[in-house]
Amino acid sequence: MAQYQNLFTTVQATGPLHMGVPLGHGNSSRTGQPWFNYWAGKLGNAQLGPIYLGGLGVASLLLGMLAFNIIGFNMLAQVHWDPVQFVRQLFWLALEPPPPQYGLSLPPINQGGWYLIASFFLLASVMLWWARTYRRARELGMGTHIPWAFAAAIWLFLVLGLFRPILMGSWSEAVPYGIFPHLDWTAAFSLRYGNLFYNPFHALSIVFLYGSTLLFAMHGATILAVGRYGGEREIEQIVDRGTASERAALFWRWTMGFNATMESIHRWAWWFAVLCPLAGGIGILLTGTVVDNWYLWAIKHGVAPMYPDVFPAVTDPALGVKP
Repeated sequence: MAQYQNLFTTVQATGPLHMGVPLGHGNSSRTGQPWFNYWAGKLGNAQLGPIYLGGLGVASLLLGMLAFNIIGFNMLAQVHWDPVQFVRQLFWLALEPPPPQYGLSLPPINQGGWYLIASFFLLASVMLWWARTYRRARELGMGTHIPWAFAAAIWLFLVLGLFRPILMGSWSEAVPYGIFPHLDWTAAFSLRYGNLFYNPFHALSIVFLYGSTLLFAMHGATILAVGRYGGEREIEQIVDRGTASERAALFWRWTMGFNATMESIHRWAWWFAVLCPLAGGIGILLTGTVVDNWYLWAIKHGVAPMYPDVFPAVTDPALGVKP
């Protein structure tokens, strides 16, 4: 069976239920009785639980739920507390930031006040969850690559909702909470500043976005392709190269002339993924603060040509001269 496994015939290796490694002094106990689930095993590890929350996890979830409820109840109020209309119009509902006239001051509760309160709770929730990921990684003796990757996403989150509005002098520059309103804000933002596609940091962000998807797809496909030789046991393969690593390396050397190692491919993928929000955040932060029109900026720096004169000059018949 293992010789011929593929995407649809994965082997589920299950053992005794395990509570995990012992926790150090000062940690809360893990909660929940672990159990096996066949369908979860189709996606990853078949064991679910136990869960560790701790003080940071509990505080993060509580604050996140507060923000979620504030946003949700504001949307529900917009449809006069009608649950049917709430469901029908959910994609179009939004909690909007304060109007421009309030600048960075505290607006009335129904003119952006709820937005600022929800944003505060959401920010606190995200930062507490980051601290939780960092502490859990250190407690388990892991590297801190996961929390720093999470911090790259938080950077873009902070640029959109905190850093750039402060630099622009108005909370109205923040992104509304809502599905289609969020997309509308993105389109209007690009049009307002002369097409964001000419922003070089936006271009870099897209390079790293597409590059990371390509790298993860290439790596995932490679490991699946040598799964019959134990390729999924990557750590063992790093220190004791077997047929899986040898065949994977030969494939990429033969097809591309170069191959990453079982360890370096993860560094490549990590950096590409992390640099996507980092570069994007820089591009957003410069928009409106340093550059007012990215198209004109691109023309000035030789990145984009000027639009050609498509139509010939027209003579005004009343004056007999060209306008």
